[in-house]
Amino acid sequence: MTATVSAREAYRVELTELAAHDPRIVCLEADLGGASHCFKDRFPDRFLNLGIAEASAVDIAVGLASAGLRPFVSTFATFAAFRAAESVKLGLGYLAAPVVLVSPYGGVSGAWFGPTHHCLEDLAVMQSLPGVRIAVPAGEAETREAIRVAAAGDRPCYVRLGRNEVFDASFAPAGRGAVTWLNPMSDDTCLVSIGEKPTALCQTVTESQPDLGHAHLCWVDAESLALAIPHLAGARRLIVVEEHRPAGSVASTLALLLPDREVRGVNAGTDWPTEGGSHDETLAALGLTTSAVLSAVLEGKK
Repeated sequence: MTATVSAREAYRVELTELAAHDPRIVCLEADLGGASHCFKDRFPDRFLNLGIAEASAVDIAVGLASAGLRPFVSTFATFAAFRAAESVKLGLGYLAAPVVLVSPYGGVSGAWFGPTHHCLEDLAVMQSLPGVRIAVPAGEAETREAIRVAAAGDRPCYVRLGRNEVFDASFAPAGRGAVTWLNPMSDDTCLVSIGEKPTALCQTVTESQPDLGHAHLCWVDAESLALAIPHLAGARRLIVVEEHRPAGSVASTLALLLPDREVRGVNAGTDWPTEGGSHDETLAALGLTTSAVLSAVLEGKK
């Protein structure tokens, strides 16, 4: 499937389609609804725009879940992970309420919005909450599949999305614990991509390194990663590319799960962006580029 819309829009469309067949589904937005929202247009009595009240949105969703509904809450990734952190911890973590938290603006996809709207730490926060499943889909098809999986289950989920970019992903989505091989592994080194931009970077690198394996993961909570380990164990070196800080990253979790393998992360580092710019420009300023991925690959071959 070739993407025709952003992952953010794919979420809205897929949720609206699912809601037509599942009356339990309700949609809550925290200042991201906009003037037009397909779910709101079709199911106005099941749509709530709660404004700049992210913690309250999560609390309300937990209450709706306790009444047998399947709430989906959408807000900026940084506000979900930090402003609403206590509500997420108690509602999705402690109470294990089947709430799905869908967060666009993950990483630095907010670009010119600046550090207040960037989020390179959300996976670390969510990874620390036992029982919360985490998805970082790449492209329309995988986003739609992640939303379907979340809606069909009874577990709390966090789904991290980008902003408005359209990612051309022609690969079929894999389920939890599975690996999508975008390039077969011919030597002992394997790239592991998390999310849209990192997947695109890895695809560019494998064009010049055809023997380099490229595994893409969508579900990245510790439980899901443990299920994926048998698919990755054939590699001696894993280079995990992700739009996140080193601390609490997928690379750090895989390193714990694969103690006898070399696991290296290529990520957004520990610096703060000091200038405005596009998504790509901000990533470049943080060192998450094609050349950084290629350098990590070549260093291991010395």
